[in-house]
Amino acid sequence: MGSYNYRVLHVAYIIFELLLFGSAFAPNFATLVVTRFFGGGASSVAINIVGGSISDVWKGDKARSLPMSLFGLTSVVGIALGPFIGSAIQTIDKSSPWRWIYYIQIIYNGALIPVFYLILSETRGDVILARRAKQLRKTTQKQIYAPSELQISSVFDNLKVSFQRPTMMLMTEPVVAFFTLWVSFAWGILFLFFSSVAQTFSHNYEFDTFQTGMVQLAISVGAVIGTIINPFQDHLYLKSAERNSERPGRPIPEARLYTAIPGSLLFTAGLFWFGWSSQPDVHWIVPACAVAVVGLGIYEIYLGVVTYLSDAYEKYAASALSAASLGRNSFGAFLPLASYSLFNNLGYGWAGTLLGFIGATLSVVPIVLVIKGKEIRKRSPFMREAVFEAHEGEERRKTLGA
Repeated sequence: MGSYNYRVLHVAYIIFELLLFGSAFAPNFATLVVTRFFGGGASSVAINIVGGSISDVWKGDKARSLPMSLFGLTSVVGIALGPFIGSAIQTIDKSSPWRWIYYIQIIYNGALIPVFYLILSETRGDVILARRAKQLRKTTQKQIYAPSELQISSVFDNLKVSFQRPTMMLMTEPVVAFFTLWVSFAWGILFLFFSSVAQTFSHNYEFDTFQTGMVQLAISVGAVIGTIINPFQDHLYLKSAERNSERPGRPIPEARLYTAIPGSLLFTAGLFWFGWSSQPDVHWIVPACAVAVVGLGIYEIYLGVVTYLSDAYEKYAASALSAASLGRNSFGAFLPLASYSLFNNLGYGWAGTLLGFIGATLSVVPIVLVIKGKEIRKRSPFMREAVFEAHEGEERRKTLGA
């Protein structure tokens, strides 16, 4: 999708808006499931494109840090705002309060369509050059062509590449595969955890729907704290350029993961904390603080994955992020289905412990990459082509005997 960011985004967004109508006026449960399924697919296009667009617009090690940080903040805060806004809408005294959730979304997202059309433009360099070349041919009558125009390909071929490249990276790139596994489990556990918050606070503290929605805003508090801490992470990242013997003067890519490691551990600790503090005789603020810690942890994990993949696969950032997003959205969709049975059968403490142990196991991924990242990058053809200049890529290929 990298070469068609602008058009794909608008088409997908309009499809998403139309499917919201289908959900809002669904006559039965089957229609609701179908429209939500395809609506989720259409809405996921935007979040998959953002990382690649940021890589297109903000070049360089320092310039990309703040946009990526804000992207991570809005992604995590949005997860918390959804249940809160939904619970607030449900307080409206209507015969079908759940339909109002879709009515509000239709109004809000519909109002954004002309805004996006006016302010968003293509960010992919080869597409912009092709448009400029076309304009120059009209005004100067000279046969000027952009490199991408000389490589004639059909829409089908472009779509084929858009599907094949993320799949190939997921199957052949260890970094993409393990990062996808890491963020997918973390994301799935987060959504499962979200489902348990309403269950836990309504059962132990007799909170109503709106009150449990407010508790979930604690995730946003954790994300805000992570955003405040992020300049320190950026400092560590830029400082790593001083000890980069591989490419002097350039930051070490794995330095993007320094705060993701403690963040992953905080994510794990928050799950343990939430599970064992969710008791009727413990004040509700204690598990609520655990929710905030989980929010801080997932922010650091998500930002570490997005920034590292964007830096390591700069030219193919959108494809790498799409591969990771596939796993993340799949786990986020299906793991929450186990929430009620898990916490009901194991109890809050042991259910939180199980999730915590899974989170602890996944914390190994960034640690291994920080230690062995240099060797892994040497063996990655995608990283050589996407980040290193041609002569550097060839030199590295020769050192591996390729």
